[in-house]
Amino acid sequence: MALCLNANTAYKDFQMLRHDRYFVDKTAIIEKVSERIKTKNRFLCITKPRRFGKTSVLNMLGAYYGKTYPSEDLFAGLDISRSASYRKHLNGYNLISFSMNDLPGRKNTYQDYIGRFEKNMRNDIVQAYPELANREIDSLPDLLTATGDEFIFIIDEWDYLFSHDIYRENQGDFLEFLRDLLKDRAYVALVYMTGVLPIKKYSTGSALNMFKEYTMLRDSYFEEYFGFTEGEVEALCRRQSRLTLDEISEWYNGYSTGDGRRLYNPRSVVCALEDGCCQSYWTRTGRMDEVLFFLKYNIGQVRDDVVKMVNHMPIGIEINKEYAAGQENPANKKEIYAAMVIYGLLSYHERELCIPNKELMIEFENALEDEDFGYVAELVRNSDEIQTIKDTAAGKRRREEQ
Repeated sequence: MALCLNANTAYKDFQMLRHDRYFVDKTAIIEKVSERIKTKNRFLCITKPRRFGKTSVLNMLGAYYGKTYPSEDLFAGLDISRSASYRKHLNGYNLISFSMNDLPGRKNTYQDYIGRFEKNMRNDIVQAYPELANREIDSLPDLLTATGDEFIFIIDEWDYLFSHDIYRENQGDFLEFLRDLLKDRAYVALVYMTGVLPIKKYSTGSALNMFKEYTMLRDSYFEEYFGFTEGEVEALCRRQSRLTLDEISEWYNGYSTGDGRRLYNPRSVVCALEDGCCQSYWTRTGRMDEVLFFLKYNIGQVRDDVVKMVNHMPIGIEINKEYAAGQENPANKKEIYAAMVIYGLLSYHERELCIPNKELMIEFENALEDEDFGYVAELVRNSDEIQTIKDTAAGKRRREEQ
């Protein structure tokens, strides 16, 4: 059974998603991605927070492009089926798909990790191209070249080694592995890669500088496909009767596109609709350790800013650089905030930071009440100064309105 080349994983996963009660049609992104096939801009890296639909879109793309499992029935009636380019790319490509979170087991080494991946890939290629079985071809890129075909690559959780701090001494080797596999290779028709952390390519000589990146801080092209729009959430609410749009909005709204359209946390919205109640699904998927981690770095009074945001006061700041894979602990306030935006803990729009919604507000309040933060917890409980500032701002707004 194929594990990487023309495997059925993406097809099966999208098939399940397609028949879900709260399925949202995001297939219009396929037309935009298809425009990049066999062009200089064929290297795409989409980095968004966990549970923002990255893997769902990736599986959708795999089901659409992969030639082994016909998927016309899955896409019938969806937005992409009305595109002029729909049939041109449907099931038209050899698909190489893999996730970088697949570790070989305890006490393994980086060589075990990357060696198993290369072995699986090589076995798949030789099975699909038996004429190559007896040829002595050492490298994986040379083996792919020898097929004479073109491939679409979809890579999930590309940043797993960085976000989980695994094989630190070999992280540079991993970047070189991806570079050698993908860069300047005639067999690459498209690479669609996802993760949480952007690529660290701001210094010269980056191994993956061929990728165009779309992040929580910079994405005016694909942003509407990651997160639910207001109209999509409204339509989902009509599929049940227990929760209203206002309730869902209070708990899970708070992100936005560059032009100001509202975006909701998609996984939390679906969980709430399935359960028939609103609650923090960050908590249910594990403690929000990221908040505690970043608050411990009280650089430039970050915690004081967070206290203000907990009291519904946005923080004005210019953030012009992402927190990226391979970066050490944040060194200044802007880097901390960039990291928190990248992780989806804060929203950033028109040079203002805020806590997006009630779900995240609860998590920040819990974090600030941790005994490690002493005086900060006291500020939250007795925030008279904050309340005075809020009352003053409210009075000013009333006078302006009059």
